[in-house]
Amino acid sequence: MVCCTYCWLLMGLLGLSYEVSKPLNQMCTELFINRSYSCEGLGLTELPEELPFMTEVLDFSFNFLHLLQQSTFSRLKALVHLDLTRCQINWVYEGTFESNIFLEIIVFTGNNLLFLASTAFTGPQCLKHLDLTQTGITKLAFIPMQDLHNIETLLLGSNHIQTLELLSDFPIRKLKHLDLQMNNIQTISTRGIKALKQANNLTLNLRDNKIMHIEPKAFSSFSFYSLDFGSCSNISVILDGLQGVSTAILWLGTFLGIDSLPIQESTLQGICNISVDYLTLQYHSFLEPSGDTFQCLSKLKRLDLTHTSLSELRSLPQMNLLKELNLNWNEFLNLCDIDFSAFPSLSHLYIQQNYYPMNLSFGCLESLSKLQHLDLSGSHIESLDCCSNQLQGLIGLQHLNLSHNRKLLFHNAAFNECSNLKVLDLSFTCIIINNNSQSPFHNLHSLQILNLSFSHIDTSKQNILQGLSSLIVLNMNGNTFKSGTIFSDNFLQKAPNLEVLTLASCQLMVIEAKAFSALSKLKYVDLNRNNLTAFCSDVFSSLRNIYLNFANNRIHIIPHDLLTGLSGQSIINLSYNPLECTCSNIGLLTWYKQNIDKIEDSEQTLCAEPKSLAGTKLFSINLSCGYSAAQIALITLVVIIIIVVTFILIMNVLKYKNVRM
Repeated sequence: MVCCTYCWLLMGLLGLSYEVSKPLNQMCTELFINRSYSCEGLGLTELPEELPFMTEVLDFSFNFLHLLQQSTFSRLKALVHLDLTRCQINWVYEGTFESNIFLEIIVFTGNNLLFLASTAFTGPQCLKHLDLTQTGITKLAFIPMQDLHNIETLLLGSNHIQTLELLSDFPIRKLKHLDLQMNNIQTISTRGIKALKQANNLTLNLRDNKIMHIEPKAFSSFSFYSLDFGSCSNISVILDGLQGVSTAILWLGTFLGIDSLPIQESTLQGICNISVDYLTLQYHSFLEPSGDTFQCLSKLKRLDLTHTSLSELRSLPQMNLLKELNLNWNEFLNLCDIDFSAFPSLSHLYIQQNYYPMNLSFGCLESLSKLQHLDLSGSHIESLDCCSNQLQGLIGLQHLNLSHNRKLLFHNAAFNECSNLKVLDLSFTCIIINNNSQSPFHNLHSLQILNLSFSHIDTSKQNILQGLSSLIVLNMNGNTFKSGTIFSDNFLQKAPNLEVLTLASCQLMVIEAKAFSALSKLKYVDLNRNNLTAFCSDVFSSLRNIYLNFANNRIHIIPHDLLTGLSGQSIINLSYNPLECTCSNIGLLTWYKQNIDKIEDSEQTLCAEPKSLAGTKLFSINLSCGYSAAQIALITLVVIIIIVVTFILIMNVLKYKNVRM
C-alpha cells in the first residue's frame, strides 16, 4: 500500500538537516534539499510557484489563505506533512487534497473553520494525524469522517464542542489518540461514546471539561490505554461514570490555582469497580485521609500523590502490587510518618521538594526490600549520622538521590545496607566526611555514577573514592582544590575505571603532570569555567579519542607540541578563552586550521589579542610569520655591510701595527 512507502518520513522529521539554508524566491527557506520548506509568517496569500513539485514537508503557518480548494495544493503531489497553523482559513472546499495521496499530517491549528466540505479529505490514502485544535468547531458532526479510516491522532482541543456524540462512521479502527481537552463537554451518554468500545489502546483526553454527569455504565467493558479527566472538580462524578472501565492510566489530577472538592473518605470508592494500573491525583487535597480513603487502591501499580498537602500516611490497606509511589511536594515532617509496610513490592519511591525539613529516622524504610530507586532530593534533609541506619533493609537499592538537601555527615559505614548501588547523587548537599581511614563509599563496588557537584567536599582527603572499582562517571563540579591545584597524589587515582570526569567551576589554576596517570580509560574530561592559564593536554598524552573541554578558562598561548598528542578522534573545546592571534601562537593557529574536525564550538573560539583582531574567529585568521623578499634582501645587505666594515677595521688595525713596528 502507498501508505507504507512514506512511513520513513515521519521518523525522519525530527532529524531534518537545518544546515542547508537558501532563499526560495527571497521568501521560503529550504530546510532539506528539494524536500522540506518553511514559508512561516511571510504574509503570503498563495503558495509560491517556485516550490518544487517533489516537496514533501511544507510549513505554511502564519500566512493568509482564507479558503482552500482543489487547485491550492494540486501541484505538490508528494506532500506528506502540511502545516497550515493560523492561516485565517475559513473555507475548505471539495477535493482540496484530492491530488495529495501521500499526505499523512495536516495541521489546521488556530483557523476559524466555517465550512468543511464532505469530500475535504478525499485523496490522501494514509492520513494519520489531523490537528483541528482551536478551529471553532461546535460539534463532531461538522468533521467529514468518511475518508479518515486510517487516522491515528485526532486533535480537537480548545474548541466549543458541548456533547460527545460520536456517530457510527467515526474512524475508530486505527485511532490511538483522541484529544478533546478544553471544550465545553458537560455530559457523557452511553449512546454518544458507543463507537469507542471498538478502540484498542486508545488515549482519550477530556481534560479541563466541566463534566457534571456521566450516564451510569457508559464506559462499562471499555478498554483504554489512558483516560484523562484532569481538572474536573468532582472526582466522584467521574468515578461513578467510569464503572466497569479498564485503563492503564487514569489521570484525575488538577493544577495549581484550580479549585476542586477535597477528597473525602468516600470519594475514591468508585475505583473499586475500575481496572486501573496508574492513578494520578496531583494537586487535590485530602480531608483527614485514613485507611478507608485508600481501600479501593489496593490493585494499583503506580500512584501519584504530588502536591496533595499530605503530612502523614498511616493505617493504610495493603497495596501489594504497587511498584511506584510519588509523594513530591508534600508536608511530611518525618519519613516515618509514612507507613511503608503497606507497599512491600515498591520499586520506585519519590519524595522530592518536601515543604518542611524532613527527618530521616531509623528503620522507616526497612520493609522495602525490593526498592530500587529512591529520590529524597530537595527535602531540607540534615543528618549527622548518614545513612546506614536510615537506609536499613534496602538491599536492592540501585539509585539513590539525596541532592539539594542541607547537610549530611558520613562515617565509616555510610552505605552498608546498600551495597548494590549503581547511581548516587549527592549534588548541592553539604557533604562532611568524618576523619577516618576509610571512605564512606568503600563497600559500593557496583557504583557506576557518583555526583558530588557543589557538595563542598574536602578534596584533600585521599580516601574519598576508595573501593569504587566500578566507578565510570564522576561529577566534581563546583568543588575546590587546595591552592587551586590538582596534585599528582590526589583522590582521583583510586578510581582507575573512570571514563567521564567533570571538574567544571572548581577554581583550578594548575594540573600537575601525573594528576590523572592512573586513569587510563578516560574518554571525557570537562574543565570548563576554571582559571587555567595552560592547555595541559600532556596530562592526557597517553589517551586516544578523548574529549577535552577547556572552555571559559584563561589560556593565551598553546605550544604546537601540546596539540600533536591529541590523536585519533579526540575533540577539544577552547571557546571563551583569551587566545592570542599573534606569531607567538602560530603553532595553535596552524594546527587549528588543519584539525578543524577536532574542534568543538568553533564559532566561539575567538581571538582576544591583538586588539585589532579581537572577536575574530580563529579559523579565519591568516598570519604570515616568515620574512618577505624585501626583508631578506635588507638583512643580507646589512650583514654584508657589517662584514665589509669589520674587514676594513681589521685591516686598518693590522696596518697600524705594522707601521709601528
